[in-house]
Amino acid sequence: MLTGRVIGRATATAKHPSLAGWRLLLVQTLDIQGNADGFPELVIDQMGCGKGDIVLLTSDGATVQEMVGFDNTPVRWATLGVVDHESSNKKSK
Repeated sequence: MLTGRVIGRATATAKHPSLAGWRLLLVQTLDIQGNADGFPELVIDQMGCGKGDIVLLTSDGATVQEMVGFDNTPVRWATLGVVDHESSNKKSK
């Protein structure tokens, strides 16, 4: 599991059937200090995460396959939870 910051959304006009109905997010993974770590990842989201949210991510294949209901899904990353919402970040600053 990793943490990441949602930096945007993605859309696709043609996609694998396992992605039907899923929100796609672009998430920048973070290191322990909260700095960008590596390249952004394309992530499926069922939590309703928005830009700026800090999220908990999984790349566990079995978990993602169970979430989407397909054994042959091309999806690797999914949100598991929201660590901090952007709106609460603004209020605390």
